[in-house]
Amino acid sequence: MIVSNATPLIYLAKVGKLELLKIFGEVYIPEEVKVEVVDKGKALGKPDSYAIEKAIKEGWIKVLKVEPIDIPIKLHSGEVAVLSLAKKLGIKDVLVDEKPARFAAKLLNLKPRGTLFVLLKALKEEVIDFDEFIDTLNEMVRQGFRLREEVVIEAIKEAKKIINRKKN
Repeated sequence: MIVSNATPLIYLAKVGKLELLKIFGEVYIPEEVKVEVVDKGKALGKPDSYAIEKAIKEGWIKVLKVEPIDIPIKLHSGEVAVLSLAKKLGIKDVLVDEKPARFAAKLLNLKPRGTLFVLLKALKEEVIDFDEFIDTLNEMVRQGFRLREEVVIEAIKEAKKIINRKKN
């Protein structure tokens, strides 16, 4: 189980890899994230919003309402809702890419995971192969997913370690 923020959903949907989230079993999002990625996305004509809406209709992404909890740093309302929902459900893993949200998650004893974590976990579980990992990462960056160069290099190194462990 995992609770996801908007950015991972958007970029995985943009590159046709939203289904990779199924490796977590159940994926929860707060109402605020659904409004951001589906309702506002559809209003802007974003194709990825329809893929996310389809996953919600299929039931493997679940939308829940949550009362916001106090968070010691200022975050976007969707991020507050993600962290609040994780705490309410007792789910440790939260899918957030933005630094302030990752920091706040740690303060709340949650485990912040990023979109790269999804790709690496999918590689480890053999849902995708190394070439698909690289192609997906490349396409996400092409679509506007921002990563520092050193983060990309570390992700590729980690992917190679996963592949090498499988060979041995």
